[in-house]
Formats: sequence, C-alpha cells, structure tokens
Amino acid sequence: MLSGCLLLAAGLPAAEALESLRLQAVMTPREAIRYDFPAPPQHFVLLVRRTGTVEGSGIWQGAQAVEYGMHDIRPGDEGVARGYLVLTLASGDQAFIQWQVQATFVPGPEGKPKLLDNGVWRFVGGTGSLSGIKGAGILHIKPVSKTDRRFLFEGHYVLP
Repeated sequence: MLSGCLLLAAGLPAAEALESLRLQAVMTPREAIRYDFPAPPQHFVLLVRRTGTVEGSGIWQGAQAVEYGMHDIRPGDEGVARGYLVLTLASGDQAFIQWQVQATFVPGPEGKPKLLDNGVWRFVGGTGSLSGIKGAGILHIKPVSKTDRRFLFEGHYVLP
C-alpha cells in the first residue's frame, strides 16, 4: 500500500511497473564551443555535443547516447552543468533525459583538487515504445581521460 501511495504522490499510477535503471556511457566530444573568460579567477563555459554507447541492462544495453550540454566551470572551485541526453535504441525509439549537476572541487592527493560532479536527471519524453516514459534519479559524471567523461545514471522509470 505504501509503495502505491508513493507512486501516486509522484504522479505515477500504481498499476504501472516501476523499473530500476542503472546505465552508463563513456561520452566522447564530437563538437565543442569553449569560451575562457579573460579575467581572474580562471573561468570557462563549454557547449558540447558528446556521443557514446550505453552499458546497461534490458532495453538500454547498446543504446546510442548523445549529450547536448552546457558546462559553466571555475576550475579548482566549482561549476554547474546541465543539458540533455538523447538515448536511441536499436529500434530507433528514443528517450530524452534532462540533467543537471553541481561540480564541487575538494582537496585531493598531493594538493591537487578532486572533482565531485553529482546531480539529478529525469525523463522528459520519448518516441515509439518509449512514448510517455517517466522517471528520475541521480547522475554522476567522472573523467576517464582528458576529454572523455563517464555518465552514470541511477534511478527508476515507468513506461505506460
């Protein structure tokens, strides 16, 4: 009964099956526009399109991902990033994720700043078999190279 009440409170009918979601993708830049502000402290804004292949389970395994993001960063201090991730299944059906993260730098090994990049995501639509998808969760972004980032989405979703 309680889970049905929570689903109804979230705007989800209790009759629909709530699915767990855990997917990740290493995203590689394909296009970028960057502006470095010419005054201290160091500060830049990056508009980027990245692509990757999803590692997940069920319908998500092997989906193609495209990020359209805007990252406003003060290296060594903080930043805010937001954007959309378009997931395309082998069938051609798509799901659209809106996401936002807060970048926080904390002291790391040897005095170098360590980046904590954590936030939230939600489905904002879909096509075909993903039409009407609803869900939300947490997002972690971690560097895997100088340019590539691992996006890790965890949460829950429901399909009508």
